[in-house]
Amino acid sequence: MSGYRFISTRREGHALIVRIQRPEVMNALHSPAHFEMADAFDAFAADDDLRVAIVTGAGERAFSAGNDLKHHAAGGSLEMPASGFAGLTRRFDLAKPVIAAVNGLALGGGFETALACDIIVAGEHARFGLPEPKVGLAALAGGLFRLPQAIGIKRAMTMILTARQVSACDGRELGFVSEVVEPGGELDRALAIAGEIAVCSPAAIRAAKATAMRGLDIPIAESIDAQFDWPEVSAMRASPDAIEGPRAFAEKRAPRWN
Repeated sequence: MSGYRFISTRREGHALIVRIQRPEVMNALHSPAHFEMADAFDAFAADDDLRVAIVTGAGERAFSAGNDLKHHAAGGSLEMPASGFAGLTRRFDLAKPVIAAVNGLALGGGFETALACDIIVAGEHARFGLPEPKVGLAALAGGLFRLPQAIGIKRAMTMILTARQVSACDGRELGFVSEVVEPGGELDRALAIAGEIAVCSPAAIRAAKATAMRGLDIPIAESIDAQFDWPEVSAMRASPDAIEGPRAFAEKRAPRWN
């Protein structure tokens, strides 16, 4: 996970920090950056020692302003990896948690990238929006589906149809921002949350995320029966962690996860 031009990666314990490194264009993404993000998340998914990923942007102004329209207008490639915008928005098989540490503007595809993460930690100065209709486009990287799921159809449609931007505090009130922190504290708070996740059983975390995400698309009565056949749940139940956890609790010690 090295040799990138438009992103950087850094390990911090069991966490991987993926930083978009294009501050000169508000961390907007073009085709080469998408493929670098996809490669970083492929490597993250394959590394058993990494349990949580954190996505953030370089500088203090933007998490990501979305699509690099100037690059495209100049004839740049529109090609994108199969895993979608930022290598994340169509990555439906990633059972490990991903946290967005939003350090400024998250607009268009940048907002859609944050919505594709499991947790959003935002600085007070962060702003979110889907401004695509103002340039004759629509948010087709999942935002038109994920935002209504997160905050309800009527509130989502107000944001979508007006192309309105909202603050981090408004995002928390609406329900798509998990926590708001002082500007500059986004990454530290995301790392603290990652540390809390890393204390838990990796197999249990994967099963919990996969079950919660699949359950969004299936009626609850069907989900409760079907979950026992899902591979992540089967793996958790067969894992040594399922024995180690109760044993560690009974012995009043910290568990030693497999």
